[in-house]
Amino acid sequence: MNTRQRVRLLVDAPAFQRVIIAVILVNALALGCETSPTLMAHHGWLLHAVDRAALAVFTVEIAARLYAHGWRFFRDPWNCFDAVIVGVSLLPTTGTFGVLRALRVLRVLRLISAVPNMRRVVGALLTAVPGMASIAALLVLILYVGSVIGTKLFGHIAPEYFGDLGDSLFTLFQVMTGEAWSEVARSVMEDEPLAWVFFVAYIAVTTFTVLNLFIAVAVSAMESQISEERDDSAETVQQLLGEVRGLRAELRELRAEVGGAPTSVRP
Repeated sequence: MNTRQRVRLLVDAPAFQRVIIAVILVNALALGCETSPTLMAHHGWLLHAVDRAALAVFTVEIAARLYAHGWRFFRDPWNCFDAVIVGVSLLPTTGTFGVLRALRVLRVLRLISAVPNMRRVVGALLTAVPGMASIAALLVLILYVGSVIGTKLFGHIAPEYFGDLGDSLFTLFQVMTGEAWSEVARSVMEDEPLAWVFFVAYIAVTTFTVLNLFIAVAVSAMESQISEERDDSAETVQQLLGEVRGLRAELRELRAEVGGAPTSVRP
């Protein structure tokens, strides 16, 4: 076994992945503590040391994985994701690049690639993006139509909410999220009692129908991905069972040959 194979066994070992997850969590805690002026005043040197040590570990890990897998490292999108996150952390953070210090927290996102369940969820969401894009376009269309109608009907009644198209878009987006929509509705209903019809219809269409479609598409994508993983696992199990049956057949043949061979008789 050469050096590259040894390094590959090391970086692919579950214990090594658990160590990396632990470093990610410690680094996330340290970055959170850096937001406290009190902690920075008393333990700033320690937090900076933890941050540099974590960055060193991540850099060595990426280099080891790149050495172990060669150019195949870049075939895995999650490896590219990790490399970009660590690469951003290695950029200078002084002078005009000082804003990049805030991007150090992106290293916490490496937890997504390190935990298989998180990778499964993100993969399902990415698979559902085309379906979600269509639903988002439908939602934008409904929001635009509702804003135009609201501006025409209630612009003179509540100009702070429906004074122009921009105000109406913001107000109806707030109503769609369910944030203080009753205050908006009641202020309009003081002068237009039947305005509740508009608000109830709008909420029924957006919140109870369109937004739930997002959840339905995401759940459907996750179910499809889990089903594919189960099919792959079942196929792998069947292959292993086939190999085991083949080995058993070969063993039976060998035993038959050994049992049927003539034994030498001593004179």
